[in-house]
Order: sequence, then C-alpha cells, then structure tokens
Amino acid sequence: MPKSTLDPGLTPTRLLIHGASGRMGQALLRLCAADDGGPCTVVAASARTVRQRVVDGVPYFASSELAGTPVFDAVIDFSLPEAFDAPLALALDRGAGFVSGTTGLSDAQRAALAAAALRIPVVWEANFSLGVAVLGDLVERASAALPGWDCDIVEAHHVHKQDAPSGTALALGAAAGQGGATPRYASLRAGDIVGEHTVQFAATGERIELVHRATNRDIFARGALHAARRLAGRDAGRYRLRDLL
Repeated sequence: MPKSTLDPGLTPTRLLIHGASGRMGQALLRLCAADDGGPCTVVAASARTVRQRVVDGVPYFASSELAGTPVFDAVIDFSLPEAFDAPLALALDRGAGFVSGTTGLSDAQRAALAAAALRIPVVWEANFSLGVAVLGDLVERASAALPGWDCDIVEAHHVHKQDAPSGTALALGAAAGQGGATPRYASLRAGDIVGEHTVQFAATGERIELVHRATNRDIFARGALHAARRLAGRDAGRYRLRDLL
C-alpha cells in the first residue's frame, strides 16, 4: 500500500487500539475520547472477547476479525505475547505504523518485529513515559562523560509487581551500557508506588542522581499516543520513543 502522507500536527491520527479491554487499552480509549491524547481518533478497538459490537461509538473486533477493521494510520498494541502476532501482521498488510508495549515477547516475535521495521515504522518500548525517554538519553550521555564512575540503578514499584529489576530499569541499564558504564541494580516493592527510577553515578567526593517518578499511569498512555501520532506517515524503520520527542 502507498505510505500515508498524514501530517500528525494537522490531521487527527486514525488509531486501532489492540488490547482494548486491558488497563492500558482503556486508558488510551478514555484519553482519546476526552481529547486528552492530542489530535487522534479511534476508528476501531480489538479485544480478546467482544461482548458489545460498538462501545461509545467505537466498533470492536475480535482478534480473528481484524481484517475487517476500517482504515487506520497506526496500531497501538498493549496485549499479551499470544495476541501480539495478529496486530503486527495487520499493520504490515495495511502499511501502517505499529506501536507496542507488550512485554514477554519471544525471540521469534522480536525477530518478526525487527523484520517488520524494514517495511513499516515500528516502536516497541517497555515504558512509554516521555520523561523516561529523556532520562534514558541523559543516562547514556552521563555514562559516556563519566568513565570509571560507579553506576547504580534503584527502582521502586507497588507490592504487586513481580519482576525485578523492572523492564524500565533494565532499559536504563542498557542506556548506561551504551555509554560505557556497568550498572548495578536494586529493587524495592512497597505500597502503591506507580514507579520510581533513580540512576546514580558516583566517584570519590561526588555523585550525580538522575530521577524519574511516575504518579499517574496515564503518562504511559499519553506517551503511546504521542508515539503513534509521530510515527504515522514516517519511513519504515525501528524507532525509539526518544527519537519521536
């Protein structure tokens, strides 16, 4: 299909929300409906189980029915690994952008994502906070500028989060590694903390701390909407969120 000529600054981005019944899917739908996600319109939503065909004016499709969705500029996928393949295949078929925050992907799925980026614009992130995207850039630059300094990453989340270190902490560690540092990790699980990440660089007599605190989960949905708007109409390639700021 011909590449979209959408201008994300002028024209509402047409979105397909995949994983619409989940917490992130619901946040994406709510923000778009309230015009709190910038110039976007949800033309379709997809969920594992469809109990109602139209909800608040948005048509719903099961995963097996995705071929029947209307024209869209980008897919936003927050689902499960077993549901990941279908929206990626659809984005490829439609020549649309693909934005995903689905975690736990297999090696084969990661390879499929890399192959898709040769044909369509793709973003995959463990964390869609715009602040975290900037933090990753700062961490990479600091680690490159401070060779030999100790690098420690401390992350805190709510008591129900099971993985440790968090995916965001590992991504920040990868950014530090790009700059030459060897990060160490510490994890805290307490109360209802949405997410806090501190990257500390220390040497004899001084230290630098770079900190990001999330107090509302809507920031992740807003970041995904930002990515989808900026991704639609771009050339094929693998983009990071920080590339789209």
